[in-house]
Amino acid sequence: MTERPAPMNGAESVLRSLHADGVEACFANPGTSEMQFVDALDRTRLMRCVLGLFEGVVSAAADGYARMAGKPAVTLLHLAPGFANAAANLHNARKARVPMLNLVGDHALRHRQYDSPLSADVEGACAPFSDWVRTGRDAGSFAADAMAGLAVARGKPGRIATLIAPADIGWDAGGKMAAPVATAGPAPLDETALDAAVTALESGERTVIIAGLSVLEDVSALARLQGIAERTGADVLAPTSNRRMERGRGRFAIGKIPYPIDAALHCLAGYSRAILVETRPPVAFFAYPGKPSLLLPETCDTLTLAGIDGDGPAAIAALADRIGARPVTARDIEPAPVPQAGAITPVTIAAVLAETLPEGAIVIDEAVSSSGDIFPGGAAAAPHSWLALTGGSIGIGIPLSAGAAIACPDRPVLTLQADGSAMYTLQGLWTQAREGANVTTVILANRAYAILKGELHNVGAQPGPDALGMLNLDRPGLDFVAMARGMGVPGRRVEDIREFRRALRNAMAEPGPFLIEAMI
Repeated sequence: MTERPAPMNGAESVLRSLHADGVEACFANPGTSEMQFVDALDRTRLMRCVLGLFEGVVSAAADGYARMAGKPAVTLLHLAPGFANAAANLHNARKARVPMLNLVGDHALRHRQYDSPLSADVEGACAPFSDWVRTGRDAGSFAADAMAGLAVARGKPGRIATLIAPADIGWDAGGKMAAPVATAGPAPLDETALDAAVTALESGERTVIIAGLSVLEDVSALARLQGIAERTGADVLAPTSNRRMERGRGRFAIGKIPYPIDAALHCLAGYSRAILVETRPPVAFFAYPGKPSLLLPETCDTLTLAGIDGDGPAAIAALADRIGARPVTARDIEPAPVPQAGAITPVTIAAVLAETLPEGAIVIDEAVSSSGDIFPGGAAAAPHSWLALTGGSIGIGIPLSAGAAIACPDRPVLTLQADGSAMYTLQGLWTQAREGANVTTVILANRAYAILKGELHNVGAQPGPDALGMLNLDRPGLDFVAMARGMGVPGRRVEDIREFRRALRNAMAEPGPFLIEAMI
């Protein structure tokens, strides 16, 4: 007599259904209420399980994975406090419009009434950082809930979906496999907007095209954008913060709108028309006394060719066709000479990157105050992908690089990491070591929250020693090489550009994680 297979519980039905629809990785920091998922992950062996020692590592790693894999991972988080720990980097992921499905454990339904120590409003905690939130109701419908969330995450643009998982629904028998749910495609191209964009480009007035999201990830779209620019005389810019840009030799070198308010206003001054493609009108990060929030001139006629829910590359192709612009292969940019000796500065780091970065590399940019001077070096480097801090919540770089390396194990990853923000999720180095991730982390050690010193002046303050004491990373100094070694990542400190050049070249040629503390 043939034995019947053991019935699935709710947790197993969720994992099997997600995997059948292409989910291959789970980034996790589980607790007691998620043990049924830990057991199901072990028994099924269907997903790669990646442990983060802090939930902010988990959410950022899932973000980096999605940016490079082009599909969602699932995260496994513990109750409202665990989700709260993940929230800062979920904010960044949401601003990056990446797809992600969070599974957040909760107390068993029968246990909620007793106000146990970890009881909290899980839905309330999740809502501000999610585009979709649902609580599982029973084991039989649990997988269907997960598939609904996955479809939301995969929509255009990518979204953060969160499924709350009461413990008993996970361990109860009666789980049922669920079929994939259709994903909403991009919004159709608006022909009226296309006509208006053609009119703007043919107006003879000073025009800028600001393009974001999938346009910057599509080499063909970039070539068409350059053709449009050369045909019409329009300028092309990217937003200040971008989830991913394809950069380097042979690719259109698009500049970014600067972060500092005065530089941003100067950059955009004088434009009469602006065409937005998969982005929104540029806005200052913060309000400042006597300065506008919107960065384009008040008199600028701004139109949206494709919204963030649209197909930017298709819109660019249609626009190029209408005005008779052909794709252009970008001319290589002459790199700046690499100094043979001297201090390490953002400018000299940029020169070293242009020379040293291997083809196919992935650059993670959380350089913060140094980013503006380092970024141009990528334009002259070998072709690569450039991922940046998107939502402004610092502490993303180290774990973002771990997720990117897991998504693309054949591509070397370079992290440009400010020292202050590194301390938010330094535990991500341990995950890099455990996973054997091919990541070189460069700590830009200026021993300060330098970006905040600039912001202090922007609001008109005249800082004294107490104010500066809150922005300096001294008393005691931080030893990143020692901290990295304590988590299984070898490293070295360098104080001269020649040492930095040699250390970077050697680190990127070797597999596995390595940390360089660059004293700038």
